Formats: sequence, structure tokens, C-alpha cells
Amino acid sequence: MAGGPKGYVIITEDVKDPAGMAEYGKLAMKAMAGATIVAVAQKPEVIEGSWHGTQTVVLEFDSVDAAREWYYSDAYQAAAKVRARAAECNGVIFSGFPT
Repeated sequence: MAGGPKGYVIITEDVKDPAGMAEYGKLAMKAMAGATIVAVAQKPEVIEGSWHGTQTVVLEFDSVDAAREWYYSDAYQAAAKVRARAAECNGVIFSGFPT
């Protein structure tokens, strides 16, 4: 039986305060239920255009709705406020192909 498409989140982070990001990491891990950390890269190979930040994170969720629920949850938003003080970030949520 085919399932619906997975949901993905990519966040690029230009880290300004490593200690603040460490605190964010502790808080974010508490809010990660349902997420799979697919990749964390500090030096991705840019093959076209320009890439933002000093760190890129890729997360996988069971669906786009699950990714949204995680991102907008009170627990993650508390962590995101800490991250916003420690880094300039860009993020996207998108759908994978149906399985």
C-alpha cells in the first residue's frame, strides 16, 4: 500500500553565537518527536548559485503536516527563539514524492 509523501525541512544557519546554538540544540532535541535528522553539514558543496549560512540541517517527517506541526509547536517555537538570537536562519518545508 502506497503512503503519502514525506515532509522535509531544510534550515540554513549562519551561526553568530556557538554557545547560544548549543543551548538551542538542547531545547530543539526535546521537540524532535517525529523528526528524523537526515543530514547536518557545515561545509556543503555549493554546485550552483550561492548558499546561505555556516550550517545546513535536513529533517524528514512522516508528512508535510507533521513537519508543520513540529515547526509551529510551542516546544519548537521556544527553541527557535533561542536560535534566532544565536544565528541568522532561513528555512523551508516541502513535500517529497509519494511512496
